[in-house]
Amino acid sequence: MTVPVVVHTVQSRKLAAVAREAAPQEVASAWGPTLGKVWELIRSRPGLWAGGHNIFVYHRATEPGAPLLCEFGVEVTHKFEAVGEVYATETPEGEAALAVHHGPYERMNEAYLAIDKWMASNHREPAGHSWEIYGDPTPDPEDTETTVVCLLKARR
Repeated sequence: MTVPVVVHTVQSRKLAAVAREAAPQEVASAWGPTLGKVWELIRSRPGLWAGGHNIFVYHRATEPGAPLLCEFGVEVTHKFEAVGEVYATETPEGEAALAVHHGPYERMNEAYLAIDKWMASNHREPAGHSWEIYGDPTPDPEDTETTVVCLLKARR
């Protein structure tokens, strides 16, 4: 299935997050316990969450083979003082390639591959930051929607 890619200028989104370093193959096992800490804080702060999505931000390593810096977060209404490992941050902003994945998380690489293919054919480069915006859970994994966003380097 071909995943369409569109380009948008994205604005930053406020997040409550916890950071972890993880190799790409370790992300699937790292996010659960980490995101639990974020939700624990959100539940203790009325008004901090107003229906925002889980958003995972990935910062590419500068050295080959180094782990990714991952920020596992939840969209919130405002900034706040850090509590333990949970801190306020924002997604990057600027021109980005977006692909909406429909289906189980195990196939989310289809959206990343579509973005990579689009960048190659349009002579664009990633700026080193990407993120996933998770839609609301659905009973059928085939109906799950996740938006993959890849910040683009400015054109020269």
